[in-house]
Amino acid sequence: MNAPYDGDRGQGAGGDPAGQVPPSAPPAQDPYVQEAYNQDPYWAQDLSAQDPVTEALYDRASHPPPPPGTYPDPQTMYQQPPAQRHAPDPRVWAQTPPPEPSGPSRRLPYGDDPRTTQYTGVDDLVSWAGDEAPEQDAFAHLYRDQQGTGQTLTEPEPVAAPAPPPPAKKQGKAAGLLKSSAVMAAGTLVSRLTGFVRSLVITAALGAALLGDSFTVAYTLPTMIYILTVGGGLNSVFVPQLVQAMKNDKDGGVAYANRLLTLVMVALGAIVALAVFGAPLLVRLMSDTIASDPAANNVAVTFARYCLPTIFFMGVHVVMGQILNARGKFGAMMWTPVLNNIVMISTFGLFIWVYGTAADSDMTVRTIPPDGVRLLGIGTLLGLAVQALAMIPYLRETGFRFRPRFDWKGHGLGKTVKLAKWTVLFVLANQAGVLVVTQLATAAGEASGKDGTGILAYSNAQLIWGMPQAIITVSVMAALLPRISRAAHDGDPGAVRDDISQGLRNSAVAIVPIAFAFLALGVPMSILMFSSSGLESARSMGFILMAFALGLIPYSVQYVVLRGFYAYEDTRTPFYNTVIVAIVNAAASAGCYVVLPARWAVVGMAASYGLAYAVGVGIAWRRLRNRLGGDLDGGRVLRTYARLCLASVPGALAAGAVAYVVLNALGGGALASLVALVGGGVVLLGIFFVAARKMRIEELNSLVGMVRGRLGR
Repeated sequence: MNAPYDGDRGQGAGGDPAGQVPPSAPPAQDPYVQEAYNQDPYWAQDLSAQDPVTEALYDRASHPPPPPGTYPDPQTMYQQPPAQRHAPDPRVWAQTPPPEPSGPSRRLPYGDDPRTTQYTGVDDLVSWAGDEAPEQDAFAHLYRDQQGTGQTLTEPEPVAAPAPPPPAKKQGKAAGLLKSSAVMAAGTLVSRLTGFVRSLVITAALGAALLGDSFTVAYTLPTMIYILTVGGGLNSVFVPQLVQAMKNDKDGGVAYANRLLTLVMVALGAIVALAVFGAPLLVRLMSDTIASDPAANNVAVTFARYCLPTIFFMGVHVVMGQILNARGKFGAMMWTPVLNNIVMISTFGLFIWVYGTAADSDMTVRTIPPDGVRLLGIGTLLGLAVQALAMIPYLRETGFRFRPRFDWKGHGLGKTVKLAKWTVLFVLANQAGVLVVTQLATAAGEASGKDGTGILAYSNAQLIWGMPQAIITVSVMAALLPRISRAAHDGDPGAVRDDISQGLRNSAVAIVPIAFAFLALGVPMSILMFSSSGLESARSMGFILMAFALGLIPYSVQYVVLRGFYAYEDTRTPFYNTVIVAIVNAAASAGCYVVLPARWAVVGMAASYGLAYAVGVGIAWRRLRNRLGGDLDGGRVLRTYARLCLASVPGALAAGAVAYVVLNALGGGALASLVALVGGGVVLLGIFFVAARKMRIEELNSLVGMVRGRLGR
C-alpha cells in the first residue's frame, strides 16, 4: 500500500529533479495504477514521513529527505557472536570444560566448602551436631552481596593465588565404611577375646562333662528366649525404622526411640517373670538327658533361675545400641560386652581360686556346693546388668534422654511389630534347629562316656568358629546397614546391590583364609585354649572345630544377603529361608546321631551346620537377585571367593603338615600346640598372601594399601 519514494522513480516520472518536493499528482499512464494511487493516503509523503502519528511533528524543511542513491547499505540484524576465550571446538565431540577459577568459586555464594556442595546424609548431620559452629559475620555477607551495586561491570583485577592447602586424605564411601568398620571390629575383637577367656575359665572351672553341659544349657536359655521373643525384631527390623524416624520425624526420632524402649522394657519384664516360673520345663525342653538326671536337673534349674533375668538386660542393651547405631555411633554396642566378660571372668576365677579347677577337684553335678552355684549365678546376672547400664553415658553423649512413653498406638510401632512378626518366626525356626542339636549333643556326650563330646564342646568350638564372622562380617554390615536402608527407602536398587557386593567381597578377604586355618589348625588351637579341662576333651573340641571350618564361608555370606531383605523391610523371605536351613541342619544332625558312633556324632553335627547354610545361601541369593532386578553382581563376587579359596588351599595343606609334625615331635601339650599353631599360621599366611598377590585379588590389594597408608609407608 505504501508508495515508493518519488525520487527513486527518476525525473521522467514527473517528479522534482532535486527530489525536494513531491509531484502534485501521481502518474496517469494506466487507469489501474492511477486509481490505486488515488486510494493511497500517503502517496504524497516521502519515506521519512510515512508514520501518520508523527506527521504533524515532521519538519521537512529542517530535515529534507536524502537524495536518491545515497541510502547506506542495510546492516545485518543477526550476526555470529564473537568467539569466546574458551569456545568449544565443533570438530571435537567431547569438549574439555573451561578451567575452574582458582580459590573459592564465584558461582557458589559460600565458596567450595564440601558441606555446602556435597550430599549430606544422616550420619554426617549427627556427626557434625557436636561440632562448634564458627560465628557468622552478617556484615561481611552484606558487603559481599553489595559489592557490585552501582558499579560498572569490568574485568576483576587479578588477585594473588592463595597458597595451596595440604592434600586431604581421601574420604570416599569405602574409606568411611572401613573407618566405621575398624572401630566396631576393634570393639568386637576385644569382646570376642575376652569371651574366649570367659569360655576358658568356665571350662576350667566346671569341666567338659555333665556339669559343664548343665551350666551351658542354663546359660543358653536366656539368649534363646530373648531371640525367640523380641531379639530377632530388635536386631534386624528396628534399625531401618529408627533411620526413617530420624529422617521423617521433626524431633529426629527421639519420641519413637523412647516409645520403643518403653515397650521393650515392659514386654521383657513380663517374659522374665514367666521364664523364671517355668524354668524346670525349659530345662527339659532343652535337654531331656539333663532333666532325667535329678542332680543335673537340680543344678541346671538353679543356674537357669539366676540367668533368666538377664533377658531383660539383653533387650535393653540391644535397643540402646540400635539407637546409637541409627545416630551413627557404632562403637558402644561392640565395646560394652567386654564389661560383661570381665565380670564373668572375675566370678569364675574366684570360683577356681576357692574350689580349684575341674581337673583338680573332680567336681560333678553331685558334688558342687550350693554356695558355688550361687556365686556363679549372681556373677552371671551381674555381668549382663553392667553391660546394659554402661550404655547410658553413650546415649547421653548423643543428647538422647530416656523418658518413658506409653502412647504406643498410632506412632508407627504397630507397623514395626507387624514386620517383626516374621522375624520372630525366623528365629523360632532357627532356634528349633538349636533345640534339636542340643538334645542330640547332650545325649551323644552322655552315651560316649568321653569328655569333650557333648554340648559344651560343641558350644566352645562354635564360639571359636563364629569369632571371625562376628568381628569382620557383622562389623562391616553394621556400618553398611543404615546406608542400605536409606538406599532401599529411596528406591535405588543399584546402590543396595553395590553395598551388598562390597560387604561380601571386603569380608571375604579375611573370612575365607580363616576358614581354611580352622580346618588345618583346629586341633592345636583347641588344645592350647582348653587343655586345662584335659587333653582328651580339648582334642575332641579340635575335631569339632575342624568340622565347622568351611561352613564359615556360607554362614558369612548368608548373614550379608539377609541384610538386603531387612533393608526392604521384608522379613518374610528370611523366615522361609531360615526354615529351610533349620530343617536341613536338624535332619542332617539327626542322621549323624543315628549313623555315626557317639564319639563322632557331634563332629558330624558341626559339619551339618555348614551344609545347611550352604543350602540357604543358594536360595537367599536367587531371591535377592530377583528382588534387585536380576543383578546382584554375582560374577564379580564369585570370582573373588573362588580366587581366595584357590589361594588358601596350598597354605592350608602346608600349615596342616607343619602342625602334625610339630605335635608328634613335641607331644600333645599346650606348649607343643602353641609352637604348632604359630608355625602353621605363619606358613599359611605367607603362602596365602603370595598366592593372592599373584592372582591380583583386588580386595586384598585395597586392604594392603589401606594398612600401608595407616602405617605411613
